Amino acid sequence: MSTFKAPKGTYDLIPPQSAQYLAVREAIAAPLRNSGYGYIETPGFENVELFARGVGESTDIVTKEMYAFETKGGDRLALRPEGTASVLRAALEANLHKAGNLPVKLWYSGSYYRYERPQKGRYRHFSQVGAEAIGAEDPALDAELIILADQAYRSLGLREFRILLNSLGDAECRPVYRAALQDFLRGLDLDEDTLRRAEINPLRVLDDKRESVQKQLTGVPLLRDYLCDACKAYHEEVRELITAAGVAFEDDPKLVRGLDYYTRTTFEFVHDGLGSQSAVGGGGRYDGLSEMIGGPALPSVGWALGVDRTVLALEAEGVELDLPSATSVFAVPLGEEARRVLFAKVTELRKVGVAADFSYGGKGLKAAMKAANRSGARYALVLGERDLAEGQVQVKDMESGEQTAVGLNEVVAELESRL
Repeated sequence: MSTFKAPKGTYDLIPPQSAQYLAVREAIAAPLRNSGYGYIETPGFENVELFARGVGESTDIVTKEMYAFETKGGDRLALRPEGTASVLRAALEANLHKAGNLPVKLWYSGSYYRYERPQKGRYRHFSQVGAEAIGAEDPALDAELIILADQAYRSLGLREFRILLNSLGDAECRPVYRAALQDFLRGLDLDEDTLRRAEINPLRVLDDKRESVQKQLTGVPLLRDYLCDACKAYHEEVRELITAAGVAFEDDPKLVRGLDYYTRTTFEFVHDGLGSQSAVGGGGRYDGLSEMIGGPALPSVGWALGVDRTVLALEAEGVELDLPSATSVFAVPLGEEARRVLFAKVTELRKVGVAADFSYGGKGLKAAMKAANRSGARYALVLGERDLAEGQVQVKDMESGEQTAVGLNEVVAELESRL
């Protein structure tokens, strides 16, 4: 046993389970790549102020959950708690918005960090795939991203997730609603922290999961009753486009996301098989974020889907992904000369795209064949002294048990055609 363990609230991805995570990431990314989204990768840490300004100084993420530290040079940095602010910062720094082709469409995959109370589905280190469409105000973009996420989940075999949809209004209508909501909240029996939050960002109180808060919100003013005509029309078009695409959703007038930058369209993907941590992903429009972090006005929309929670959702539904075997051919040499010859054949197989592995460490036939079984290979290549003398190798079908002799010069082409 090692003296060290993974830090509390984190996990290691190890084979064979790690293959499932890779498959989920690939399934989420595939529809994005087919829709004009280019890959972007940003550092694992950023200036603290980027998240304080963008995510919101009153959010739990910034006040309680961010891993912040000071470097030897005196810089205040933070491990990234989410992806949008970092991606927008990178796009602005590289002047992607000036290339003349808006929206800038980007997708990313990576690890994120929040100091939270660890529980199933909520970790201090977690993995997400995200997408951002930067620089265009168009209901079709909002609808596109929701449709692509739905497509990704369904391609994995998920069926029991729900899409919740709401509008958070804009700079014209939200201040009126904010004032009405604050008036309502001031009349409730709330603790000091919640009252303080209500003064800074009252919409966050609607997102409070505590029953003691939720039961007092009966009759709370709803933003949909305060939307201006432009926001109403925008939201209705998003709803119509999603419906026309055959994507089912539920209107949730109390839905707010946990970040300050959202405007207008907001949505969440939830799975009821995950218990209290039911959200598997979410996102929305963030038209003012660019200006918050010092950039020009760039209306944008995006989402992030949790890889860890998507895997848990698959388990909850009993969905088993059809994962290709890591190894198709396993080579078993018997003797030193056979070892050299067969290693060369394994190298040839890999060059033509056949997943091949080798019995390392000079194992005997019995131990080597056990290793071949454990590898999941469809075929085993067994080469002994007599086979060498006859210029052939034994090809064993690991499913049927059938074994045939194939010429050493033909075995690569033979296996390539069989697989």
